[in-house]
Amino acid sequence: MTQPIYDAAFLSRIENALRAALPRWGLSDASEVRLLTISENATFRAEDPATGRALVFRVHRPGYHSRAEIESELAWLTALGRAGVVATLTPVPQVDGGLIADLDEDGTCRHAVAFELLPGREPAEGDDLARWYRELGAINARLHLHARAWQRPEGFTRKRWDYDAMLGKVKLWGDWRAAPGLTAEGRAVLERTDAVLRDLLDDYGTGDARFGLVHADMRLANLLVEGDTLSVIDFDDCGFSWYLYDFASAVSFSEHEPYIPTLQAAWIEGYRTVAPLAEEECALLPVFIMLRRLLLTAWIASHAETPTAQALGDGYTHGTVDLARGFLATYDARQPRAVAGRAAS
Repeated sequence: MTQPIYDAAFLSRIENALRAALPRWGLSDASEVRLLTISENATFRAEDPATGRALVFRVHRPGYHSRAEIESELAWLTALGRAGVVATLTPVPQVDGGLIADLDEDGTCRHAVAFELLPGREPAEGDDLARWYRELGAINARLHLHARAWQRPEGFTRKRWDYDAMLGKVKLWGDWRAAPGLTAEGRAVLERTDAVLRDLLDDYGTGDARFGLVHADMRLANLLVEGDTLSVIDFDDCGFSWYLYDFASAVSFSEHEPYIPTLQAAWIEGYRTVAPLAEEECALLPVFIMLRRLLLTAWIASHAETPTAQALGDGYTHGTVDLARGFLATYDARQPRAVAGRAAS
């Protein structure tokens, strides 16, 4: 995933492939199709003028998720919806009943999934974000309780978001060392940060009480507000990781903002209305925020063609280095005291 793929020619090909497949969901050839977002995948909206019916389509990035992984995501999404755990997107089957379509993009197979539209808008910084993060904390707690109790179907498989996958040997989203604008001095700071994160996470462990099935991408772009309802969308990155990582993902691209402690306090308050969360766990949230920030720095380096990466550019890298300096001032000096013991894992 180190080479840009979402150039204009590629987007045109997958849009044409999607248009050709629309009748599989009962949409006519006259349906209007437009690109909504490019991130890990390409997301389109299609609306049939004859019926007014509209669906959202996710065309999967080649080589990222296997068909079995997509099936597993949809299985959890369906189970969450049936249990009333969270308001979220509903997968829409094709006329033959299948949820995953194989699109023909110039002889190459691309997986695609359709979803019903959800009302609402993305929360904005001008909103009362603390209110919504309090609600998000409660949603997170319900998700975690469900994940612990849910009997996963046979063959369920999702990525494991641990240190090795994020920053270590695997590097699912690329290498932060290739970040735009990274200086030699900045690299030295981030190398030390990477090492401290590795040791802290190793000490924290991956016991069942701390590590399980999570959403892993609850940033503002994946939240919808409609009246008093907060919906969570885009489970594409769901997988096995630390439960605390869900909060870190919820402040993606804003990790440096001065209001993050306020959102963190609101999230903790909301979480505790549903499930317990020890102070020792809460004290580690900045560790996971730093982990996420370094991972996103790698993502920007490996997804240079995306609008998000282009908008953030060198400035995000410089912000990561600044955040890392503050992180090291706290956690490098008192690492043995920063981590709750393994006994709780």
